Amino acid sequence: MDNDPHTMTPEEEERLIESEFQDVLNGYLKSNHRKKVEIIERAFRFAKKAHSGIRRRSGEPYILHPIAVAKIASQEIGLGSTSICAALLHDVVEDTEYTVEDIESQFGKKIAQLVAGLTKISGGIFGDQASAQAENFRKLLLTMSEDIRVVLIKMADRLHNMRTLGSMAPNKQYKIAGETLYIYAPLAHRLGLFEIKTELEDLSFKYEHPQSYERIAALIKASEAKRSAVYNDFSAPIKERLDTMGLKYEAQSRLKSVYSIWRKMETKHVPFEEVYDLYAMRIIFDCEDQSKEKEICWSIYSAITDLYRLHPDRTRDWISAPKANGYQALHLTVMGPDGNWIEVQIRSRRMDEIAEKGFAAHWKYKIGESDEESELNVWLRTIKDILDDPNPNAIDFLDTLKLNLFASEIVVFTPKGELITLPNQSTVLDVAFELHSQIGTKCIAGKVNHKLVPLSHRLQSGDQVEVLTSQSQKPKEEWMSFLATAKARTRLRAALRKEQQPVIEKGRGILDSFFRDAEVEATNEMITKMAAFYHVPNRDTLLYRLGSGELTLDGYILKESPKTEKSLLSKIFRIGRNSRKSSGTDLTVNTPDKINKKETYTLRCTDKDRNFVFADCCRPIPGDDVMGFINDIGQVEVHALTCPRAQVLKAAHGTRIISTRWEEVRQKFLAEIHIEGVDRHGILQELTQMISNHLNIDIRSLHIDTDKEVFGCRLTVMVNDTEVVNGLCAKVKKIKGITGASRVQNASLPD
Repeated sequence: MDNDPHTMTPEEEERLIESEFQDVLNGYLKSNHRKKVEIIERAFRFAKKAHSGIRRRSGEPYILHPIAVAKIASQEIGLGSTSICAALLHDVVEDTEYTVEDIESQFGKKIAQLVAGLTKISGGIFGDQASAQAENFRKLLLTMSEDIRVVLIKMADRLHNMRTLGSMAPNKQYKIAGETLYIYAPLAHRLGLFEIKTELEDLSFKYEHPQSYERIAALIKASEAKRSAVYNDFSAPIKERLDTMGLKYEAQSRLKSVYSIWRKMETKHVPFEEVYDLYAMRIIFDCEDQSKEKEICWSIYSAITDLYRLHPDRTRDWISAPKANGYQALHLTVMGPDGNWIEVQIRSRRMDEIAEKGFAAHWKYKIGESDEESELNVWLRTIKDILDDPNPNAIDFLDTLKLNLFASEIVVFTPKGELITLPNQSTVLDVAFELHSQIGTKCIAGKVNHKLVPLSHRLQSGDQVEVLTSQSQKPKEEWMSFLATAKARTRLRAALRKEQQPVIEKGRGILDSFFRDAEVEATNEMITKMAAFYHVPNRDTLLYRLGSGELTLDGYILKESPKTEKSLLSKIFRIGRNSRKSSGTDLTVNTPDKINKKETYTLRCTDKDRNFVFADCCRPIPGDDVMGFINDIGQVEVHALTCPRAQVLKAAHGTRIISTRWEEVRQKFLAEIHIEGVDRHGILQELTQMISNHLNIDIRSLHIDTDKEVFGCRLTVMVNDTEVVNGLCAKVKKIKGITGASRVQNASLPD
């Protein structure tokens, strides 16, 4: 049957809907859940009737979306009948005239509560206002601590939206992909939904960097035969040894995802051919008696290290101390037959199920109330601290949340031997705030393994930490720079606000009277622009500096300057959208008054003007994968898609993102290239001659570091676009002795 919604007859559509729903039922009937088919059937009929006649953007009947979400929740996350019903009904209250009360009367309180939770967080963090988006995330996480299933179904909803993202407009694709990579993938990781996290990352990457995605996917396919041969050589002796041990097991080769390969290429500045850890070996053994799992894991470890040389620093024991998301396994890295390091992951069948499906699927609702609190429950409670923070700045909120989501973990001990799990890079001060807000704000130093250390001392796994306090200590702003936990940052921010509140109130009075005198309405936009003008990060800092006297709003701000015939106030609040000079260049920036966000915006740059500004944070050059962000004064600000700031903007200000393309660029830009190699007489002269004489490229700066026979060089050149840079790197690599040349992603405009 042809599944194209544009060509199907109503009868074919009906058959497709029934067939898709049957798939959900069949999967559910194969699971371990109690069989409640009747209520699932009823939920499907109810949702089908409610969404009757409504279509998705792709043209297909809307009901296919809830069916797909129910299928993911059931078959990929492992949820039961209550969640399947809630997934089928998740858009009914949002999109039709039915209410939560209608759902409750038909399907009972529990399903109604899940649907209500999903309705509350509908659209993820899609609000028009950044603060509304942050508020939406608070709702998402609050419902998470009430019933984890709400977030798991939301995750299934997001996964299906990502799988069908192709039918969306380009700016929506950027926004949703960016938001997914910034928030939902880390959240899936934290909940132990490893497969979903990997797919969300790959799909986000596919829409943000389509060419890079296609290129890496093609390279993976091309190298498959060679990789298979190496894996077979490596795994055969291990399998032989495990067979003689009488174990019942399954051995798999697990390939790195496209996204993680690309990340490695970007961060390490290496080509695909030099990403050696493309795959890992996974050994999953069957074991009825859970108490013997640890012993079997270490016996397999011993067998492998008898065969291959072990990497001493890359053994990870997550059996004795599981990750906060419930992940348990033993990882080791050994030298393979081709001379490259290969990671081996050892798990029992139970550990594998938790790792792939997520610890969340084994939570309270399935096993009943339990005395034992999983670390996940503890983590869910710590989120409350972030939620209780009244800080209205969405980007701060998302950054704080992000700290807790994607952190790799260490385990430290209190003097009494209690175990505390913290993100990597945590300090003594993080431990102090973990114990209590008061201990954090009064902390003066710590003792780590009985040695006195400062507050900022970074901890290692296994450290014993004692916190020292003093009643005279006061919280300090600079502490924020070395805190690694979201809880500590939130608590410090609250303590600083409490300390600064009287001064902030004084500043508020000064600003209010200033606006009254100027006869200007004190809107949020006005205050945001004022904060930007004075280069302060937010409203509270502006008010604090006014209150403390660091900033003054004297009468001169209202006076007109003889040169410009404009007051400083009009400069702040009435900046024209067009013909604004951009810093660092005398080019005029001409941005159209009306930008169509649904269409791809064409980036032009001639000798005299251009229709965009470069973001200071990443400074891309023509040819880079970029996106546009409409800034506060209506200009199109261009960010590289790899820029961390761009990720935050997509998550917090999605409605201001536009898709862009380069065209007609007649200007040169600075690009920085990192070159490394083995030093020899005359190599530098050969390098500079090739660049300036043969390739006719202007060199702006050259910095060289040598360490014995090895040298590293940072070279800044003037180029038209990325093609010139790539060509330059390829030519440079051909010089005898040079082992690598790659662009450093901080290109900029010429001075």
